[in-house]
Amino acid sequence: MSFTTILTLLVSSMLIYSAPLIFTSIGGTFSERGGIVNVGLEGIMVMGAFSGVVFNNFFADSLGKATPWIAALVAGVVGILYSLIHAVATVNFRADHVVSGTVLNLIAPSLAVFLTRVIYGAGQTSTIEATFGRYSFPILKDIPFIGEIFFDNTSLVAYVAILVAFISWYIIFKTRFGLRLRSVGEHPQAADTLGINVYRMRYYGVMISGFLGGVGGAVYAQSISTNFAVTTIAGPGFIALAAMIFGRWNPIGAMLSSLFFGLSQSLAIIGSQIPGLSSIPSVYLQIAPYVLTILVLAAFFGKAVAPKADGINYIKSK
Repeated sequence: MSFTTILTLLVSSMLIYSAPLIFTSIGGTFSERGGIVNVGLEGIMVMGAFSGVVFNNFFADSLGKATPWIAALVAGVVGILYSLIHAVATVNFRADHVVSGTVLNLIAPSLAVFLTRVIYGAGQTSTIEATFGRYSFPILKDIPFIGEIFFDNTSLVAYVAILVAFISWYIIFKTRFGLRLRSVGEHPQAADTLGINVYRMRYYGVMISGFLGGVGGAVYAQSISTNFAVTTIAGPGFIALAAMIFGRWNPIGAMLSSLFFGLSQSLAIIGSQIPGLSSIPSVYLQIAPYVLTILVLAAFFGKAVAPKADGINYIKSK
């Protein structure tokens, strides 16, 4: 196997596995920049994966190749609705953010499997026909060496996710909305005295995280698993949370971290095809993403500085 072929295999697999993590980690960034800790990303991804697959199954015949893209948007809307549980609990009822997020993670698999049995009469959905598949960029794929590795037979949705990362960075750090969101995550009392509605901005942050988390779940289900079962989303939400922390609550940092974790996930699938990794037992490659997640959190969590009011409930009267 040539060096170019190995790089092409690594990059294409990395992009496929990174795309759901990029969307979800950026969603978590919006929530925590507004001061709401969202450990419920896993549960939001579960609901997004379920709704995306169900929509895909029912509308693939009429929508054709556009089905997975529309299904991802529908999953994003479902993610918004589901994340509102977290927003109401933390903003209005001042519940502990970690407890509320954990509840989302506990409810989602049971609810999704129950609805799956109601709709399909079984514990999993049927396999979808329309997937994101692979895409070759015109002109760019013909660039020597680079084109073959990055732009030929690759994941289009991953490049959309990377574009979303840069747009999100601009929104958070270069717009009035982003300034207000960051202000309520750093010092909500000061923001309130300036006329900023702290509760509303925190709702916006959680809802954006719900939308992007739902999209991330749908992308995962429609590009990797191709159906939905209780084990479809088992860990990527927590990996996305680690990517957000590793990326220091910055969309571009979260995107780069997601690419790193996506590469580690993909090695469990393609490791047997790569010289030097083929001799490693597959079980070690399968647990590698989760071991890396633990190591990254242990090494960087204390050094990464979260928004000052992240996880702190705001009481307007104070």
